[in-house]
Amino acid sequence: MNSNREYGIGGSTAAAELEKLIAPKDGPAPVPGEEFRQRLQKASRALQAAHLDALYINAGTNLYYFTGTRWNPSERLVGAVLFATGELHYIVPEFEIGTIQDYIEVEGEIVSWQEHESPTEKIAALLKDNSSLAVDDSTSFAIVSRLQETILKISSAEDLIKELRMVKSNTEITQLQYAMDLTIQVQKAAAAILRPGITTAEVEGFIHEAHKKLGIQSGSYFCIVLFGKDSSFPHGVKSPKALEEGDIVLVDTGCRYNGYLSDITRTYIYGTPSAYQKEIWEIEKSAQMEAFKAARLGATCGKIDEMVREHLRKNNLGSNYDLPGLPHRTGHGIGLDIHEHPYILQGNDIEIKQGFTFSIEPMIVVPGEFGIRLEDHIFLTAEGPKWFTQPAHTMEDPFGVEI
Repeated sequence: MNSNREYGIGGSTAAAELEKLIAPKDGPAPVPGEEFRQRLQKASRALQAAHLDALYINAGTNLYYFTGTRWNPSERLVGAVLFATGELHYIVPEFEIGTIQDYIEVEGEIVSWQEHESPTEKIAALLKDNSSLAVDDSTSFAIVSRLQETILKISSAEDLIKELRMVKSNTEITQLQYAMDLTIQVQKAAAAILRPGITTAEVEGFIHEAHKKLGIQSGSYFCIVLFGKDSSFPHGVKSPKALEEGDIVLVDTGCRYNGYLSDITRTYIYGTPSAYQKEIWEIEKSAQMEAFKAARLGATCGKIDEMVREHLRKNNLGSNYDLPGLPHRTGHGIGLDIHEHPYILQGNDIEIKQGFTFSIEPMIVVPGEFGIRLEDHIFLTAEGPKWFTQPAHTMEDPFGVEI
């Protein structure tokens, strides 16, 4: 019998928990068209400052971020060319024009290409001789190599784009907050359905349905559920075990709302923890708090990671990436992509600015035994960092049922 049902872990059923979930009547409105136009204006000014003539934006999250156009990348080139002057051109297969026009938020000239034509030559034709083109770093090598055949001055736009995307607007933070609020509800519901013998697939399926019940038609954007020793593998194992009494439970999941993502991990005990499990869980939580305290305006992203590793070293855990200890970076940015700039890792000298949003998840892995990951995200205000979701309470009572 599970000894921590009083804390909301176990004791319920999937049907009962789904019944309790009620989708909010009104979520935040999508990013308005005016904000996309403002982003394009900022990008044009950034091109001017960098003495670049144009920016190629590939289909995917960058195309959506700058133009509001939702289109997944494929082998057929779809993208946009933004000039430093503000002039905007969409590069589109001829037979897709009728479809893509329904998705375009910011108007621009459509440059079409037929199946037998080269879309990169169409891009080159837009540019004057000796023009410089910064290329979206998410663009496939196949496209970049073809651009290099016809355009001499090619450079990566990674730094330009990341500087713009890292700083989130209030509208973006509102989208992220809404998605996080939904997922923390799902986390609580998932804990309640646990029972000995339940499989990770069952829990993952429930989490998917729970996100749908809360109004996310696509369900979970991703989901990782691990029990016992499997939790020592940060992103899972080939054949996950079913739940047993006394197992560590790790649940990492999120959803997408209006393009923006949530990502929350909770690790807790099903039953009664050992003294060592509880000790490591407490160190993990204190490491998360150390990172939060270090996340100050003007500090570097690398400094946060360094502070966490020093904290672990002081608690007799591995320094750098040695185990038992933290095998990966302390965190990652979040927005339209689940992992994006800024990355919270050693050597990253990007200075933290108001509007940054990133995870704090300094996972502790004890090889062959268990892993503890507590993941919450923060956003930076003029006064400093704020949590999107309140961190876990205790190992036995992660959601603060009894405080």
